[in-house]
Amino acid sequence: MTTVTTRTVRVVAALIPGPVDTQRFLVQQRLPGGSRALLWEFPGGKVEAGETDEVALARECREELDVELAVGRRLWEGKHTYPDLTVELVLYAARVVSGEPKPLGAHALAFHTPVEMQTLPFCEADIPLLDELVAGRLGALD
Repeated sequence: MTTVTTRTVRVVAALIPGPVDTQRFLVQQRLPGGSRALLWEFPGGKVEAGETDEVALARECREELDVELAVGRRLWEGKHTYPDLTVELVLYAARVVSGEPKPLGAHALAFHTPVEMQTLPFCEADIPLLDELVAGRLGALD
C-alpha cells in the first residue's frame, strides 16, 4: 500500500467589509493557469516561516491588493486536504486602513454578500467558512 503525503500550508484570509455596504465582503478570483484557477476565495495567502498570522495577512494584502490592513480577531479556522496540498485556513476580521483594493495578484475582485458568494465557484477549503458566514455563526465581525 502506498501512502501519499501532501505538504501542509497555513493560509490566512481576511474578511474585509465593503467601504459603503458593510454586509458585503471582498472576495477575489484566482488567476487563470495556476492551481484552483479562476475559483473564488477570501483575500490572503500563505504564512511564511517566522511570520505571525497577522503579519502574513497584512503582507499578502499589501502585495496582492495594494492596501494596508488593520487585522482584527480570529473568526474561524479549518483544515482541508486537496490531492496535492493540505490547507490550514484561518479567517481574520480586517479592514482597509489605506489604499483601494486592486487585483494585483488576482483575476478579479468583488464585494458580495455571503448569500451572493454561495452562487460563485469557491475553493473547496473556503466552503465550510462560507457556510458559517451565511449562517451568522462567526460572531461579531469587528
